[in-house]
Amino acid sequence: MKKLPTFSKAAILVEQQQPLVVDEIELPSELSYGQVLVEIFVSGICGSQIGEIRGVKGPDKFLPHLLGHEGFGKVLSIGPGVKHVSKDDSVILHWRVGSGIQSEPPIYRWNGKKLNAGWVTTFNKYAVISENRCTRVENDLNPDIGALFGCAITTGFGVIENNAQLKMGESVVIFGAGGIGLNIVQAAKLKTAYPIIAVDIFNSRLDLAIKLGATHSINSKEGNAEKEIKKILGNNGLDVFIDNTGAAKVIETGYRIVKKDGRVVLVGVPHHKSMVSLNTLPLHFGKLLIGSHGGDTVPNLDIPRYLKLYRNGKVSFEDIISSHFPIESINKAIDAMQDGKTAGRVLINFKV
Repeated sequence: MKKLPTFSKAAILVEQQQPLVVDEIELPSELSYGQVLVEIFVSGICGSQIGEIRGVKGPDKFLPHLLGHEGFGKVLSIGPGVKHVSKDDSVILHWRVGSGIQSEPPIYRWNGKKLNAGWVTTFNKYAVISENRCTRVENDLNPDIGALFGCAITTGFGVIENNAQLKMGESVVIFGAGGIGLNIVQAAKLKTAYPIIAVDIFNSRLDLAIKLGATHSINSKEGNAEKEIKKILGNNGLDVFIDNTGAAKVIETGYRIVKKDGRVVLVGVPHHKSMVSLNTLPLHFGKLLIGSHGGDTVPNLDIPRYLKLYRNGKVSFEDIISSHFPIESINKAIDAMQDGKTAGRVLINFKV
């Protein structure tokens, strides 16, 4: 019998607004009720994780701690009570709650001291995950694609399906064309929305958005996005505005330009000190302002549905993967995401 690992390479958030520290951490000596030990092959880097590093939500009282919430790997061992996954299963790791037990968060050790972690972390080669953050899939799934199902795909598709409830022929603006935004574009195309307008400050992302189904693109750094959107729409008005940036001015713009009964969906997380100024009167007469929580997806139900679309060629995710980095270079990967050098999702590959 192969001996289970006792240590893992990991990227640790020690101090906000500082690079992550890559080091060896000590794994728990045994699995508790509902816990699953997973060898992670691939992890995605979500923009919300960069927000945690930046301190977007305010001071972090759990430092130091682990990060990462979308990944793909193999189950090495299961704790008491676990029934939904088994040893050697391939699993998608996600932060939204799925089937099974919600365990106690694991307790890792680093330099002889407690290291905090949530129910799922993926910036570590070996991770103790709560059963309800694991969804079993077929072993032949490409690990890179599998990792995207942890957040980028499910959130993107869930925003269209559950939050915006986009209808055929409705118009939609997607402000922010990163990993989630690009999947929102694909989901809008599946719904036969028109026009599908992608807005971003990087042309590489806008080019990819057009390839994946956007009918129009606007670089908001090169001109007035609101004027350009109105020019495309003409007198038809806008049905749905989706913000992936969390920027107050963008949210205000979206709220201003949608129809009287239009929907504004907030996906991006605003800075804890930012304030949005809105006239709330239209909310009494049909306009909707909707906060999205990971697309309000149910992983154990939605991952199989979206995976079926992928396996049958209805959607493609390969183009969304922009680059791979080893865990030792995770700070370079994060820098590449922030300065626009990458157009889609950046992956951490633990097999490199």
